[in-house]
Amino acid sequence: MLSKKLTKRDKKKIRIKKKIVGTPERPRIAVYRSLKQIYAQLVNDVEGKTILSASSLSKEISDEIKKSKDKLEVSFAVGELLAKKAKEKGIETAVFDRSGYAYHGRVKAVAEGARKGGLKF
Repeated sequence: MLSKKLTKRDKKKIRIKKKIVGTPERPRIAVYRSLKQIYAQLVNDVEGKTILSASSLSKEISDEIKKSKDKLEVSFAVGELLAKKAKEKGIETAVFDRSGYAYHGRVKAVAEGARKGGLKF
């Protein structure tokens, strides 16, 4: 059996995941950041299902993305879109999972956008 060498981020992610659990009433906001895109999902860990998702590739915010100057503005818009979709589903609160990333830059912008959109965490 081949073993995968864990990166620093993988180790942080495992440590964080031990403490954070998403429920149907209070799902987990999982953030993934690639070099060009950013993705966020609301996850119910009890059932193991993704409730909804938003990303920088979403058609709903394509106009905002074209106008934005940098990736921080795009990340903020993704957070707002996630919060808007969550409100439509009746979700008010969530738990933020930064997935091993440092809480600054684009990850922080997603959180701030979600807070501005009305999610509490």
